[in-house]
Amino acid sequence: MIPRPPRPPAPHERRVFLLALSAGLPGVVATLALLVNGDYPARVTWTLGGFVLGTWIIVTLVLRERIVRPLQTLSNMLAALREGDFSLRARLSHSDDALGLALMEINLLGDTLRSQRLGALEATSLLRAVMSEIDVAIFAFDDGSRLRLANRAGERLLAQPFDRLVGRTAEALGVAEFLTGATPRVHDRVFPERRGRWEVRRTTFRQEGRPHLLLVVTDVTKSLREEELLAWQRLVRVLSHEINNSLAPIKSIAGTLQGVTERTVTGEARDDMARGLEVIASRAEALQRFMSSYARLARLPAPVRRPFDLGALARRAAGLEARVEVRVIDGPVVEVRGDPDQVEQALINLVRNAADATMETRGSVQVQWSSEGPWAEVLVLDDGPGVDGTANLFIPFFTTKPEGSGIGLVLSRQIAEGHGGSLSLENRTDQRGAVARLRLPL
Repeated sequence: MIPRPPRPPAPHERRVFLLALSAGLPGVVATLALLVNGDYPARVTWTLGGFVLGTWIIVTLVLRERIVRPLQTLSNMLAALREGDFSLRARLSHSDDALGLALMEINLLGDTLRSQRLGALEATSLLRAVMSEIDVAIFAFDDGSRLRLANRAGERLLAQPFDRLVGRTAEALGVAEFLTGATPRVHDRVFPERRGRWEVRRTTFRQEGRPHLLLVVTDVTKSLREEELLAWQRLVRVLSHEINNSLAPIKSIAGTLQGVTERTVTGEARDDMARGLEVIASRAEALQRFMSSYARLARLPAPVRRPFDLGALARRAAGLEARVEVRVIDGPVVEVRGDPDQVEQALINLVRNAADATMETRGSVQVQWSSEGPWAEVLVLDDGPGVDGTANLFIPFFTTKPEGSGIGLVLSRQIAEGHGGSLSLENRTDQRGAVARLRLPL
């Protein structure tokens, strides 16, 4: 015998209706029995019987409606809350009974959820605004190392809009190495638009129950460079003070001894002592000049800003170099607000470095300028042998020239960054040679 499937339970409305009928059924049956067995005319019996039956059905339906309708209201309000619609409100006829208290609690729950949702939306909006404006690249990767979130700084770092980045793997974006290893740590890395030293930090979070990785990439090139420069400046101040304190009496004593030698010493010894004292005096003077040139790194003042024509400044700096041909490619009129004396000194250093490199190949130097957006840019190009080891070019005292001091590029970059700009030196991509790129804010 095939078992019959269990009957589905009757809907709640039907059960309420049947219970209401059952509650009135004994009274209706008793009333009808009295009418039938009593000595009443048939018309009266049928009339009263119909009235009793009708009243029984109507009361049952009303009772069903009074029970089911509030439950439907509660169901609709809960469904609206689940969907995020907090505009529905229940009307309270009596707030002191069980139904009124339930409806009042639903209204209060809606108010609470609405305020919490508003706070969450405001916090999310604030977080998005901060992430968009902060100058730190922020990325979020899912458990498959696919990009799910990137702020505006992250888009600039990867040189692509977010809609072209989302969904791509960390390996395809070139940041897979950032997702492993120690945190925090510093990377030397070249990105499409920028190169430098980057501090990488990672942390994990969960979204929709799945683990995600938050990656924060901060450009610490300028900060580390400023710390290095401060260290060099302290070193230069100490060396300059100590060496100059020793060189001054050495030079003075050498001069005094030269006079004494001329008066008291004769013969070959006099000539030997004179030559030796002259060497001591000249080397002391040379060391004083040597240290005074380095001391400029520690004494560079803050720029005194005023408007000036960048093109005129570039033409004047190019005209001071007479050893090689310096061609000036005229650009648009670009007015920059800064310290023209400092900027001119930076341009003179760049043109001189380019001329030094070009003299090895007997080529020429080219100077040009332009403006784009909020930036002005001056390019100094040479067709020399190019540069090797660009990472060391901006280290104080480092030089590739036999008679170089190693402060020209450092001082020029210090001037550029003091104006809120930047200076880079790299090999040309169109031909042999190097290009110095000086960027200044308009």
